[in-house]
Amino acid sequence: MNRIIALVITIFIMMLVGSSMIFIVDQRKYAIVFSFGEVKKIISAPGLHLKAPPPFQNVVYMDKRIQTIDNLEADRYITSEKKNLLVDLFVKWRIIDPRKFYISVRSDASLAQDRLIQVICAALNEEFTKRTVSEVVSNEREIVMKAVRKKVERDASNLGIDIVDVRLRRVDLLENISESVYQRMKAERQQVANKQRSTGAAEAERIRADADKQREVVIANAYKKAQEIKGNGDAKAAAIYANAFGRDPKFYAFYKSLEAYRRSMGKGDIVITDPNSEFFRFMKNPAGLLATPTSKRSKH
Repeated sequence: MNRIIALVITIFIMMLVGSSMIFIVDQRKYAIVFSFGEVKKIISAPGLHLKAPPPFQNVVYMDKRIQTIDNLEADRYITSEKKNLLVDLFVKWRIIDPRKFYISVRSDASLAQDRLIQVICAALNEEFTKRTVSEVVSNEREIVMKAVRKKVERDASNLGIDIVDVRLRRVDLLENISESVYQRMKAERQQVANKQRSTGAAEAERIRADADKQREVVIANAYKKAQEIKGNGDAKAAAIYANAFGRDPKFYAFYKSLEAYRRSMGKGDIVITDPNSEFFRFMKNPAGLLATPTSKRSKH
């Protein structure tokens, strides 16, 4: 009976020792094997592994997933204009060197986050003091984050940590300076708008002046061409008239007199003149000859 009890106890002890020599590494974890406080082995591959039983060897696990620091309270930073800003941010990080991480913070994630927050706040404060509110809020926000991340990565690497991302979630102005900053930004935008308007007005005036100049040139050329055509037409008409009426001067004189009668006397017009004047010579004589004084006396 005693032998059976001793055998059971022996088997139980062997099972305990055997179970303490076997450990499982999850795919989301790192495993560090220690021997009397000294790091002996780091395991990142998931699966079943063996070690010496305690107290000869122990295992510490670390999370290899990306972790986020997003429970920070908004902190106050000062810009180059001595304006206060409330900044809310978040940080994503992960462990890449378990040995350094354990040596630096004894595998305490909360202690690592506190160290990261101190480094990030110092880097943000350094960058904000170089810039104005407008630059931080809009123009150079991405540049600020790249500079902060570069500085934090240098210090985080000493902790065995990789900084995946640093982002400003919100940047708020204090209430007592919000209005003044808004008015200044409004004035800057108004100045840009006025400059654009003046440039556009000058360009429009230049285009109008050029169009007017071209219009005057076109009109002058058209008038010159029209006058040349009209002059050529008048010259040809005069030549035709001269050629036609030169063949019969008496008929030409008779025709011109009829035109004069038509222009000077309309319906209902009254003309007071000497009937023996030269103007009416064709009415008294179809040949247009005026009677001489001698001929009149000979008739009497």
